[in-house]
Amino acid sequence: MKKEIRTVCYDEELKIEAYRFEGIIQPFPNHFHEYYLIGFVEGGKRHMSCRNKLYDISAGNILLLNPGDNHGCVQIDGKSFDYRGFNISKDVMLDLAEEVTGKRALPGFSPNVIVDEELASYLQPLHKLIMNGSGEFEKEELLLLMISLIIERYGQPFEQCIPECRKELDLACEFLHEHYMERIYLDQICKCAGLSKSTLLRAFTKSKGVTPYRYLEIIRINEAKKLLEQGVMPIEAAMQTGFSDQSHFTNYFSRFIGIPPSVYREIFLKRKMAEETSWHVLQ
Repeated sequence: MKKEIRTVCYDEELKIEAYRFEGIIQPFPNHFHEYYLIGFVEGGKRHMSCRNKLYDISAGNILLLNPGDNHGCVQIDGKSFDYRGFNISKDVMLDLAEEVTGKRALPGFSPNVIVDEELASYLQPLHKLIMNGSGEFEKEELLLLMISLIIERYGQPFEQCIPECRKELDLACEFLHEHYMERIYLDQICKCAGLSKSTLLRAFTKSKGVTPYRYLEIIRINEAKKLLEQGVMPIEAAMQTGFSDQSHFTNYFSRFIGIPPSVYREIFLKRKMAEETSWHVLQ
């Protein structure tokens, strides 16, 4: 069986994260991100659910996921999964969209799974330049060409890509974001939202694509990522984000992000050390 390789690289100039997964068998449970995800499937076949729709994805498919789009996938051909992609924060996407359209507004992308050879011709070389640490402005050109094409062909106002969410569910989400570091009970969420338990669970899952508890775990993972990027130890990140213990944290982080928290932290520590070394050389 092909050896699993998981590589993540943050480009300080473009301020986007590039990653590549090779030989992956691991399924990814239904979850969402706070950032945009643009990915390219290079090998393997998977069943993928996204925004409560089902897709079969394989080599050549491009994924366009908006912040908040619930998604998950599992291998279906007995082979491993090869995949490369970009994570782009809302702030960076806002800057890119303004540069491309002249309007400072977040785009929304639909459909979520596409085949587009022209788009792939920008995506793949851009990814390789970032992974190889290129400092040439070619990568900025490719990024803008890629985003321009995506917005032109698949873009719409971001709000139109978000399922309708009643006021009660907004209150429930706000409560989870404000109290994710604490132990939370379902009764508390229901009281805040003004809904019964059964009504909350049905409405929340239909709107968000995940249960309230899964939503909470994803909030905690996203906050833990920020801490790890700052160099915080995994055990401390687990404690600060409400996980019951480091083992629970490590298992959840690996399932959703694809690499252990210690490896994720090490990526950013190496980047910081490289920046400091470069700074001293210039002095």
